[in-house]
Amino acid sequence: MQKRIWRFLAVLTILAMPLTAMAEAASTPDNPVFFSLLPPLFTIGLALATRSVIPALFLGVVLGSWGLHGLDIPGLWQGMLDSVAIHVTGAVANADHAAVMVFSFMIGGTVGIISKNGGMQGIVETLVKKADNRRHGQLATAGMGVAIFIDDYANTLVVGNTMRPVTDRLKISREKLAYIVDSTAAPVSCIALITTWIGYEVGLIGDALRQIGAVDVSAYEVFLTSILYSFYPFLALLMVFVVAYTGRDFGPMYDAEHRAITTGQLLAPGATVDDSAQKDDSFTPSAGCPKRAINAFLPIGVLVVGVIASMYMTGAAKAGSGAGLREILGAADAYLALVWGSLMGVLTATILSLVQKLMTLEEIIEAWYKGARGMFLAMIILILAWSLANVTTLLGTGPYLVGLLGDNLAVGMLPAVTFVVAAFTAFATGSSWGAMGILMPLVIPLAWSMLAGADPTQSAIFFSTVACVLSGSVWGDHCSPISDTTVLSSLASSCDHVDHVRTQLPYAMTAGTAALVLGTLPTGYGFPWWASLLLGAGVIFAVIRFVGRDAEDQTSAA
Repeated sequence: MQKRIWRFLAVLTILAMPLTAMAEAASTPDNPVFFSLLPPLFTIGLALATRSVIPALFLGVVLGSWGLHGLDIPGLWQGMLDSVAIHVTGAVANADHAAVMVFSFMIGGTVGIISKNGGMQGIVETLVKKADNRRHGQLATAGMGVAIFIDDYANTLVVGNTMRPVTDRLKISREKLAYIVDSTAAPVSCIALITTWIGYEVGLIGDALRQIGAVDVSAYEVFLTSILYSFYPFLALLMVFVVAYTGRDFGPMYDAEHRAITTGQLLAPGATVDDSAQKDDSFTPSAGCPKRAINAFLPIGVLVVGVIASMYMTGAAKAGSGAGLREILGAADAYLALVWGSLMGVLTATILSLVQKLMTLEEIIEAWYKGARGMFLAMIILILAWSLANVTTLLGTGPYLVGLLGDNLAVGMLPAVTFVVAAFTAFATGSSWGAMGILMPLVIPLAWSMLAGADPTQSAIFFSTVACVLSGSVWGDHCSPISDTTVLSSLASSCDHVDHVRTQLPYAMTAGTAALVLGTLPTGYGFPWWASLLLGAGVIFAVIRFVGRDAEDQTSAA
């Protein structure tokens, strides 16, 4: 910890040296200067150096606020005070931001209730019945990862801890279990219509749209359209199912599976396992509680239908009679719809638990609190990301970046560059949410401005750029040994963490490279998204077919 603090001070001191020379050149949206780039660059650099996103975001806000008050000693003091009193407070006080936070806590609480009332476990037991051989065991694990789409943390803990005895019995290596758990958690959570990620993603998109004055564009509609260009999550999920169905593996994963089948050793020799995740009872139902899948499916279904219906209601009221579906979605109040839908989901889970006498009201409140508490760290990151976005808007970062890159970067390359930068940031920091929070306020205004003269809301490049922040962050997160979900996948699966990263990396790199080369790059130059997705899927099938080997067949042949 002391080393990290010294790194903070050293980087801040080095950066501060040339700043006093810029004191007379105040940066504004009408007259942006180089300093406007320093807060986000400093945030990224500090996050990479310290592998800690929250301090980096906060110090980035302080640096930007200092610049707004003049780069002198009194300005530093006032900027530090304003970073919390104005920028952070303003981010929390914003009505749309508050709606996102309420939705996130509501949906986190819903996850807590449906886990404690046995509903989540009911889904698990329904799928486990299909696991009677290695293929079915892997497919059941992958299917469970997709079924529990509402939250990546809940997904990881429930699937890893529940399926471990089943996969152990079927001689599936712990490395394979951790891979399936990890690669069906974040990918499905970031593209599903209603998850704990959605409020965060829509909040970042909405704030960036407000920066550029695009008040008539629905952030939720932008997110929905961008899903079509989220190639990495789709290809990563496809790869999991193809590997599970064919039984073919390559790289270190093949060695792990061959070892498990031939020797029965589910862990590599010398593997170190931390069983702390098995002691977390946040998502474990009480003893004797019946495991009914309907107690999870119904609240989630009500939540999803409630959000969709609420969006239609609010959009139709604004768009007027005769409006088409696109116009209705564009006019919808996504933030209000998310709050209404999440409230209906919580009420449904509560009523089901009370009517069936699965939990008392006090136990329901406690379960809701534990689920909502899991969203607290994410909300801190989101609030600081909003604050940094506000500071960069006041400094004119967007206009300066457009002027700097607009003439030097081909607009068709913007999604690919965004994908790589997001992946690198998430890889180095270990946080996909942190990478999204840093980059979204920068790339959306940049894409909007680079597409000037055309309607960005009709441009594949704009939606692909948004998607690349999200999918690139997930790709980097999958490859990173310090990622929270990667670590949690190792813990929940009782797998050596280094072995998990080592065996998953070739698969993540294969899907990520296919997404970049066959998906993001071609669509930036007008290639249809669906054709790119088919090409990427074809490559995934080809790699597994011609590079992968079936460890069971090799064992039989031997």
